[in-house]
Amino acid sequence: MGKTKRRAVRGAGGKMNQKNMMKQIQQMQAEMENAQAALEEQEITGTAGGGAVTVVAAGNKMLKRVTIDPDVIDEDDVEMLEDLIVAAVNDAMTKADEATAGAMGQLTGGINIPGLI
Repeated sequence: MGKTKRRAVRGAGGKMNQKNMMKQIQQMQAEMENAQAALEEQEITGTAGGGAVTVVAAGNKMLKRVTIDPDVIDEDDVEMLEDLIVAAVNDAMTKADEATAGAMGQLTGGINIPGLI
């Protein structure tokens, strides 16, 4: 009989804890959505070749602009320009990953949640 009473008490407390946990999860989810929306608005710049190629991407890794210094355009060395573009895009994407990790890390307290970034 004593065991039944303990289970009833634990069960009632468990429901309250689950309810509070669900509220916290919903709040965290809303905060994450807000952080992701803010990241989409953020502009992140990547550069290569000492600024010869500059790309601007949103925090969600969508490329917005590419700027190429006309002095680096050499029709006899297109490969170098291609390499600079790739390097600038990679620079911007790395910075976008860092911005995302920072924003989400603040919300999750540094806990790594797979698929979040």
